[in-house]
Amino acid sequence: MSKYVVSARKYRPTNFDSVVGQKVITDTLKNAILTKNLAQSFLFCGPRGVGKTTCARILAKQINEFNNEDNIDNFSFNIFELDAASNNSVDDIRSLTDQVRVPPQIGKYKVYIIDEVHMLSQSAFNAFLKTLEEPPKHAIFVLATTEKNKIIPTILSRCQIFDFKRVSVKDISNYLDFVAKSENIDSETSAINVIAQKSDGSMRDALSLFDRLIDFQNKTLYFQDVIKKLNILDYEYYFKLVSEINNNDFKNVLLTFNEIVNNGFDPQDIIVGLSKHLRQLLLSKDPSTLSLIDEVEDVQNRYHQQSKECEEGFLLNSLKLCSTCDLQYKNATNKHFLVELCLIQMSSINNEELKKKSDFVKIENKSKNFKQNYNSELHKQSKNSEKSSIKDKSFEQKSSSEKLTLAGESRTIVDKPNTISITSFSEKKEKKKVTEDDLEKQKENFFSEKELLEVWNNIVLNYKEKNKSNIAIIFELYKPELTNDFKIKLNVGNSSQIELINEEKKYIINFLKEHLGNDSIKLDLNVSKENSEPLAYTNKEKFQKMMLNNSSLKNLKNEFGLDPDY
Repeated sequence: MSKYVVSARKYRPTNFDSVVGQKVITDTLKNAILTKNLAQSFLFCGPRGVGKTTCARILAKQINEFNNEDNIDNFSFNIFELDAASNNSVDDIRSLTDQVRVPPQIGKYKVYIIDEVHMLSQSAFNAFLKTLEEPPKHAIFVLATTEKNKIIPTILSRCQIFDFKRVSVKDISNYLDFVAKSENIDSETSAINVIAQKSDGSMRDALSLFDRLIDFQNKTLYFQDVIKKLNILDYEYYFKLVSEINNNDFKNVLLTFNEIVNNGFDPQDIIVGLSKHLRQLLLSKDPSTLSLIDEVEDVQNRYHQQSKECEEGFLLNSLKLCSTCDLQYKNATNKHFLVELCLIQMSSINNEELKKKSDFVKIENKSKNFKQNYNSELHKQSKNSEKSSIKDKSFEQKSSSEKLTLAGESRTIVDKPNTISITSFSEKKEKKKVTEDDLEKQKENFFSEKELLEVWNNIVLNYKEKNKSNIAIIFELYKPELTNDFKIKLNVGNSSQIELINEEKKYIINFLKEHLGNDSIKLDLNVSKENSEPLAYTNKEKFQKMMLNNSSLKNLKNEFGLDPDY
């Protein structure tokens, strides 16, 4: 029976070309070896399972192979690996520095790979500084770590740093597909893609998951088996949920949610998965952002089709609701009901938007009708005024002709300028009255106290943006009261606050008129009765106030001759 080797070891890269997802770093290291511009020490940092130790081993191997003059293939005696997690003391570093002094027997370089270097103690780092700064010509150090922030700056400044990035889902999927074909495993692309997403950018984690999920008896790797073993919710449920939410079918939404919960999934995981699905739909709206979706092409096409059915506003509002639900989930007593409420609210988004649109159309139609009636009325009035002016002119011509006939023999005729008729003037006056009345009717809209408080809060925000915090604080402390005839009453703490508000009174009234649509608004400022009484500051004033409330204190003062100022 042959010994089993895990895929992470069996398919570990042996040269820079086979390293996955780190092309920039591998190209840099290859060029450094070719041009013989090698640094004395390297620091490879990045997340787990992205190829740091692998690249360190390949670098150590190829440094000696390239500088080989004796046609020797095996340079394993020139490579020394040290696990800093278990060898982190000063004595371990001292023994290492003693070894460094001895030159290699075969080859040109001795390479020291120190893995998990951030685990070294502070004293060990300090003991290593001098050797790292000025090592012998034959020594090269390669340090590897997952936590760069834990390494002291003096070490970082002595190393050539390479930051390894997470491997993309596409690169992991391609490599897993290559491994599956090499092992003659019948695999589905969607199953490999799920493993790649679950590995979180780590190739080693992806290969470990791959080994765990393969059914070795049948040599298969299918999507349904993968999501069952990893306890992942099938994206088919999310497509179903979103279509039901978009159609305002909250009954089926609740039934689908209950079915998912009965399958053993946590309600919070459903909300997190749904928010991710909505994010994918939002990205699918624009072809330029399709590349941000880490899915296979078939699933990408499904996202694109469903995104056409959903409006952008619906997706954004749904994402906000999911985010709020996720934040409130930990503190909620009835977590199941919280998620149900969130789904019902999402189902009602489209209804609310339709109502807003219909209300807007009604307002637009009303405004159009008002303009048409207003223009027709003005047109009629202008026609009447023209007729009256023509009558006035004919009347003036008749009177002038009568005067000429009465003059008879006299040849001197005085031409009079056209005069404004009384009727035209009165009609113009009436026209002005009509327009003013219409405007008054238009700007005397009724508003509730709730609407007033909303506009009042907007005033507070405006003053905060203008850095006028003194007025903003007054308006936050004291809230207005709506009285008859659109009179707004505001009771403040003292007269100095009234003076401050009076300086801005014109702006405040105009803001209220504009946003509440009413020109009859008036602002009445008063000092509240609670604060109208003067405050007692000195001991004498405090004692006098106490005597008013308690007459026995006055008798006590007179009997013993007490002095409150003492």
